[in-house]
Amino acid sequence: MPVLIRTSEVPPEHRYEAWRRIVCDTLGPLDMRSDPDVPLSGEIEAGQFGPVSVGRVLTATPHSVHRTPGLIRRGDAELYRVVLAISGRLRLEQDGREARLAPGEFAIYDFSRPYQLAYDSAVQLAVFGFPRGLLTLSRDCISGLAAVPLAADRGTAALTSPLLRRVALDLGSYPPASASRLCTVMMDLVTAAVAERAGQAGAQPIESRERSLLLRIHAFIEEHLGELGLSPPAVAAAHHISVRYLYRLFEAQDTTVAAWIRQRRLERCRRDLADPALVTVPVAAVAARWGVPDAAHFSRLFRQAYGLPPAEYRRACTRTVN
Repeated sequence: MPVLIRTSEVPPEHRYEAWRRIVCDTLGPLDMRSDPDVPLSGEIEAGQFGPVSVGRVLTATPHSVHRTPGLIRRGDAELYRVVLAISGRLRLEQDGREARLAPGEFAIYDFSRPYQLAYDSAVQLAVFGFPRGLLTLSRDCISGLAAVPLAADRGTAALTSPLLRRVALDLGSYPPASASRLCTVMMDLVTAAVAERAGQAGAQPIESRERSLLLRIHAFIEEHLGELGLSPPAVAAAHHISVRYLYRLFEAQDTTVAAWIRQRRLERCRRDLADPALVTVPVAAVAARWGVPDAAHFSRLFRQAYGLPPAEYRRACTRTVN
């Protein structure tokens, strides 16, 4: 998994701002709160596991991250996230509930609603982000389980926790084909664990065969985002299904194929623009790399999604390390 920041490689006077930028802009948008007089130490890794984003945070510095209403209004974030405590203890708060997670425990939360994630001491954690449609339970069901601990010593959660841990620690070792299959298994287990905790183990609005296909389609789109020929007909042909059936699969996620591709391209562009290592790459080149060659069109789309023109967004993200 690519390392986004390792504080031992950052000059001490820049560590706080560099860490804050990675947390708030690359993994966010989030707000970070910490004592700036306490030296930050740790590292953050992030990568993709098919359509699921995976981040691993290792830090010995107490701090917290917050998803505020103002940040939520900045752009679309129709995601659920699962946080797993690998070592140490952490606290997740959402909707008036508080989960204090011990090693091996995990909890789900809605990235489109305010929450707080805090660490009071040394901790290693993994965060998995995925579109709502990949969790085949009602939103009301998820809302009732947000920030509720899922223990790793019983039921389906006892199978889910070790898999989440291994994926977070070994992400870079899986070939794409294996990652796609394992992602399906992982999401099936997360769904079953959450449903079991909610007492709705039979709740499966989407047939498992269709959901497996949808996961493969998401993984295919991720792998081909930079190709101009990526389109609904191309996606359907690659999976030997009709375009009409493809549209139906995405209707279950309250979106369209084209909107999904656009959103994923914009998110990849946002990550690149926030990366100080790519600050010399022209904005137009970043957009073209991810399949949006029309600079004016890209600027309009980006501003609609994130509230700032791409060049201004880049300056805001990178000014602290220049």
